[in-house]
Amino acid sequence: MGQINRYCFALDLVEDEKLIQKYETHHKKVWPEILESIKTSGIQQMEIYRIGNRLFMIMETNESFSFEKKNKADAQNPKVQEWEKLMWTYQQALPMAKPGEKWIMMDKIFEL
Repeated sequence: MGQINRYCFALDLVEDEKLIQKYETHHKKVWPEILESIKTSGIQQMEIYRIGNRLFMIMETNESFSFEKKNKADAQNPKVQEWEKLMWTYQQALPMAKPGEKWIMMDKIFEL
């Protein structure tokens, strides 16, 4: 078994309970093309948690994963672009995000 890397990200949702519930409903039935794009990129495990309108994502990848390859593949996949556009109607950038930046990688500050 190869190297497993774990990455953690944060993002906010629009502060609207109806939109938050729609966002969660979409994630109970993620489009098959999206799941396939995640799996084929080398992401082995992905979980999203929510408290209030704050999202937290944990992503575990194998040695074949790279952000550059994933971003390039996503940019060329119309279904991924459609999903991302739809999700952006529910999401809002974190206050420290650069223009166009969505999920922001978090820094690990403690490990037991």
